[in-house]
Amino acid sequence: MSYTVPPTRTAAVVRQLRNEIVTGELPPGTLIKDAELAGRLGVSITPVREAIAQLSVEGLIDIAPNRTRHVTKVTQQNALELIDVMRVLACAGFEWGVHSLTETHIDLMRQRQKEFVESVRTGNVLAAGEAGADFSTIVIQASGNRELQAMLDLVVARTTRILAGSVDGLWHTWVTGHDDILRLLDAGDTAGALERYRQIFVDHRAEVERVLLDE
Repeated sequence: MSYTVPPTRTAAVVRQLRNEIVTGELPPGTLIKDAELAGRLGVSITPVREAIAQLSVEGLIDIAPNRTRHVTKVTQQNALELIDVMRVLACAGFEWGVHSLTETHIDLMRQRQKEFVESVRTGNVLAAGEAGADFSTIVIQASGNRELQAMLDLVVARTTRILAGSVDGLWHTWVTGHDDILRLLDAGDTAGALERYRQIFVDHRAEVERVLLDE
């Protein structure tokens, strides 16, 4: 996996805060203070405020009418709604792109799956989220619809937060689903691969609902 240095201080702060939120280092409900963050990260107030605004757009930080900011709390309802939105966007992109996949695309998907499985095994939530998302992104980009991918990117970090608390449980649906899709693609069964991709979201939603109810 390549590593890209953020081009600006704002981008660096966005990445740092996003990672802390996704991994649970900043738990849901945590009060976000500009000056405190700026001091901890060694930057001025401006990139911190710009980063908070960006993460608010992504749905990771809530900004109240009185301008106080908190890490967004994930309720059962908004978790399931988020999965439903991602299902619509991702399945549309997969359907549009699956017929355009080449052997090169499939080889790249296989590589990302290996990285995904290893990251899940070691409990590396951030790496697992990136590799798992890239598996789908390869297909979606094959469709040529950049706008769809941009919209889907907005929900990926929030979805990773749902998965973060249960690496051994909720990730399993994606690991086995991806393996099945690769086998179907190797056999030339694009229709079967699409149906299996859709089933991942059905199974994942049911698992998330079960986990949240247990909590």
